[in-house]
Amino acid sequence: MPGTERTPLSRPRVLADAVALADAEGIEAVSMRRLAERLGVVPMALYKHVADKEDLLDGVVEEVLGEVTVSPPPRTSDDWPDAVRATVLSARAAVQRHPWLRRVLETRSRRTPAVLRHMDAVTRHLLDGGFTPDLAHHGMHALGSRIWGFSPELFDESVAAPTRRAAQAPDPADYPGIVAVALDARARRPRATSCDDEFEFRFALDLLLDGLERLRTAGWSSPGDPGEG
Repeated sequence: MPGTERTPLSRPRVLADAVALADAEGIEAVSMRRLAERLGVVPMALYKHVADKEDLLDGVVEEVLGEVTVSPPPRTSDDWPDAVRATVLSARAAVQRHPWLRRVLETRSRRTPAVLRHMDAVTRHLLDGGFTPDLAHHGMHALGSRIWGFSPELFDESVAAPTRRAAQAPDPADYPGIVAVALDARARRPRATSCDDEFEFRFALDLLLDGLERLRTAGWSSPGDPGEG
């Protein structure tokens, strides 16, 4: 439109629009062609700001992780669980605002500066809270994907199982342990249709933090190399 100034294309603008596109239509919709259409440019114009699709996905991770608030360092050794919990729950809020982020994070093969900053922040909370580097190392492994705000679940209950014509329905009598737990859960939350994901996430996080605190106060250290004399 004559007389209308177009905002210059830049990497921050490209990434911000890629995040907005993923929020609106899902991460599957984020392609160089589709993003170019959204920005009103030819696809080749994007390559001045992002190297390729993988660089674009790395960039949207960086963009969203910029929303995460890192809590201040723990003031005493007793404060480290609150510092870790607040940082992790801020990451969880970002994942909940952008549900597609989990899938992108799980496919990344390169640790970008924003990824490293987040990992470093959680690690420093542990070290500032009195952890040895040894226990901080293993504590980060134990926390795993929870530092990004999601739990590693084997089965996704939100996805409907495919219909198999030859499959026979399992007999509940063969799985008494599962039945006992399911009946108790239904009695406690009769209107629920699935597990409370938020409660389960916080429960597991608190369980891990409590266990790590017990190891810290006990002066735990990992065994040495089995090959060492």
